[in-house]
Formats: sequence, C-alpha cells, structure tokens
Amino acid sequence: MSHQSDLISTDINAYLAQHERKELLRFLTCGNVDDGKSTLIGRLLHDSKMIYEDQLAAVQADSVKSGTTGAGKIDLALLVDGLQAEREQGITIDVAYRYFSTSTRKFIIADTPGHEQYTRNMATGASTCDLAVILIDARYGVQTQTKRHSFIASLLGLKHIIVAINKMDLMAYSEDTFNKIKADYLAFVKTLGQHDIHFIPMSALDGDNVVNPSENMPWYTGKPMMELLNTIEIASDHNFDDARFPVQYVNRPNLDFRGFCGTVASGVFHKGDAITALPSGKTSQIKSIVTFDGELDEAFAAMAVTLTLTDEIDISRGDIIIGQHQHAPTVADKFKADIVWMAERAMTPGRQYLIKLATRSVSGSVSLIHHRIDVNTLEHHDANELKLNEIGHCTVAVNAPVVFDPYKRGKYTGSFIVIDRLTNITVGAGMISGDASEEDWSPVSAEERATRFGQIASVIGLSGGNVLQTAYQLERKLFDTGHAATILETSNDALVGAIKHAGLLCLCLDSKPAQADVSFNSDEYTVDEIYAALKNRGLIH
Repeated sequence: MSHQSDLISTDINAYLAQHERKELLRFLTCGNVDDGKSTLIGRLLHDSKMIYEDQLAAVQADSVKSGTTGAGKIDLALLVDGLQAEREQGITIDVAYRYFSTSTRKFIIADTPGHEQYTRNMATGASTCDLAVILIDARYGVQTQTKRHSFIASLLGLKHIIVAINKMDLMAYSEDTFNKIKADYLAFVKTLGQHDIHFIPMSALDGDNVVNPSENMPWYTGKPMMELLNTIEIASDHNFDDARFPVQYVNRPNLDFRGFCGTVASGVFHKGDAITALPSGKTSQIKSIVTFDGELDEAFAAMAVTLTLTDEIDISRGDIIIGQHQHAPTVADKFKADIVWMAERAMTPGRQYLIKLATRSVSGSVSLIHHRIDVNTLEHHDANELKLNEIGHCTVAVNAPVVFDPYKRGKYTGSFIVIDRLTNITVGAGMISGDASEEDWSPVSAEERATRFGQIASVIGLSGGNVLQTAYQLERKLFDTGHAATILETSNDALVGAIKHAGLLCLCLDSKPAQADVSFNSDEYTVDEIYAALKNRGLIH
C-alpha cells in the first residue's frame, strides 16, 4: 500500500512517476516465538495509516476469535499471520510478505518464522533483503534463537541490523534492562563481524518507538523504527565496481539484430565499453544498450537491458559478460560454499544434483563436507551428510566450468540453488566463499562411489541354461534405473577386485560361490525377481 499524496487526485501520472523513482528497501523481521514480529509489522502498518478500512474491520472481528492480546485490544499480528495453522498456534510458519511505502521509500517486509525447524524459510526470506530487524523479548534478553537469526543474517550478507528490544512495557520501560541486553548482544555479534547495528527499545503492542517516539522512554534519544527505516543508507551496499551481466536470452528477431538479454547483476556498463564473455574469454565492445523505451548510454545493477556488440562472438544463455573490472571473477569447476539444506532427504557427498548459478545450470555434487555449523552455538562439527535445515561448509564440484564471485562481493554471481534432478524441487541454497584449494583433491572413497551410483559394489553370480540373456537383460535394467554394472563372462579374481574397487556391480557368469556376494540361477529367477532381490538386500537403492 502506498502513502497518501495530494498528487493522487490532481495528477495521477506524476504520482506514479514519483512512486516509481523511490528507493526500495527490503527487510525482514526475525526473532523467537512470541517476540512480537507479526505484531510489530501490524503496528507499523496501522500507525503509518497503511491499512484499508475493510482490512482493519476484518482484523477486529478476527481478534475476538483468534486474538492473543486480551479483550478490547486489536491483535495486529493477524494482519500478517494469514494461515489457519498460524492463527491456531499463534506462531509464524511461512514467510509472509507485506508491501507499503512512505513519501521517500518503498518497502517490502518479509515476516520470517522463529522456530529452528523453519530455518530454511528464514534463509529464503533473508536472501533478497537489505536489512534485518531482530526482535528480542525484553523479559528474556539475548536467547539462542537471537544468535541463530543473527548468524543466518550475517551468512546471507545483510549489512544492516536493527535490534528491536520489544515488550519494554512489561519491564517498566527500564533503561537498565535495555542497556544490559544491548551489551550482551554486542558481545556476541563481535564474532560475526557486523558493524552497522541499531538498537531500539519499544512496545509493538502499544506503539512505543515504532512509528512515533515513546513518551514512556524519554531516556531513549534515537530514532523510532519508521524514521530509521526511512533514512538508513543502503545505496552504498551495491557493488558498482565489478560489472557482471549474466546472459538470460539471445534475441535474434531478424538478420540485422543480435542482442543479449539479461539483468545487470553488479557494476555499470557504458556504451563503447570493452567487454569479455566468460567462460570462453572472447572479447568485444558494447555497441548499444537497448530497452523497450529506447537506447541508453549506461546500465547499472538491477536494470534489465539488451546488449549488442560490435563483433559476432559466440555467447549463449548461461554465459556472463564482464566489463573492465577491478576484481576478475573465477572460472572453475570446483568451489567452496556454505549450503543451507532444505529437503527432507539428507544431502550426502557424491550424489548428483542440478546446480543453478545465475543463468547457468550444470550438474554436479557436493564432493566434501568440511564441517556442519551448529546454528545455535556457531560451533563446527564433523558431518557425513546435511539434514533438513542444517548448514554446512562444503566443496562443490560441477561437471562444466562456471563463472562466480565470492558471495560477499556479488550476491547474484556468488549464490546458487541445488535442484533435485528427478523431482525438479529446490533442495538447497548456497553462498560461495571462494575457489577450492588443492587440499580438497582427496582420493575417492568407497562411500562416495556408493552414493554416486546408488549401489553397493558387489559380485552377482549368475548361472543356469539361459544365463547370458539374463545377464544382458539385467545389465540393461540396472543401467536404465541409474546404476552402473558390467558383465564378466570369464572368472578372474584380479579383474573382479578392480570392478568392485570402481564401485560397480559385477555380473559374473558361472562364478564360484566364494567370489559372489549373492547368486541367482536364471532358470529359477526372472530378471525382475533378481532386480527386486537386489533391492531388498540393500545392494541397490
């Protein structure tokens, strides 16, 4: 919702143009359960007159049925907690987005859940934000959840933090309570390297220091939250030094035009600039910068444009055009990253996924988990897998070279998502920390091979009058279902050992019982029955 303006009634076009030019601030609210996140957003919208009358009437009616603020008070949290399960439990489950504007800025609020089991939801909400509002209940001070949310905000590159110490009304608006919580938080946050931190004592329920200064806390001389959101500096957060343009589409409407469409990820491109296309390394010069409204002399981060070049060089979707740069991106097939796992099925090293980085998608896998990060204590633990909502520092190997920057330098070219190749569901999200060093080139283990092929390396003895046909049919069925097997017609101990070492299934004809891990007579078992038996024994997955 937009703020009220006289231009709406006098010159709607001027108003829309003014609204379009406003700076956009994306921020999220996070905190422990019942810290008052949804109430804060509701109060922010209510006191800044950003709620329609019918919305307010509906919330008043729902407050009687589902409210938690007591008789006679409007439960403003219901403006945000829209799911039935959220209202029944009095908690936030999914990320809820709200939109409003003031005379100077447009805002997108992401209300994120506080439960540890919804860590992935918070990471999703924080991934596009500029600022985090971390709520702390004044009664309890800095909690484990406070540390978890601060760590995730830091991990996702949020440079601005507002610590809203809420429910000060329940602590008699005590300045000592505020100062103690502030000191505790600053002592913890030193480990995260956060610098731009603002502390606000407030009561979201009663509106103290949300939009208007609080009369109950005259000792606080800082800005209320709305004023701080309106004035906090975010323009310098963008990287205007390193020009990056991931190509999304090659536009060839006729023989005379060939343009490369996409959104500028960082930096500034000028007409006439020398550019390089990666990963090919071919060079050219910008001939024109084209938009729907005409040609431009320059394009900067977040602008969607079409670039034409003076030379006919080979550039395809997924390539990245870079300009004259201070820091060159890395082109490699291996990198280190922090990964937030978002799927019920755990991630194990060696399993193949689709890695989508900028506009390029390649298959790949996590080759090594260096450690799992405890999101509550920030301690590092050894791990063989990442489970739902866990975060790990990993080495990722992809099957073709990709172009990337460290996430701290460029969010768009430094982040990626992990997609399950069968279901096409996003199962993880990663932030690149840098390229992989030589120490990561460790020998391939039997466990990694087993994960890659979905099987345990075994010798399967086959015998019977129809053994050859059965062997080839079984090999085809295994291959079609993603497994790796080979047929060995002549028994050879050394060769059998090499096949097992490679992680394969060895279909050995007329093998001796001592060689075989499991044996089948083709006269007694069909191919489907043998396949089912291998699955039941856990030799294939």
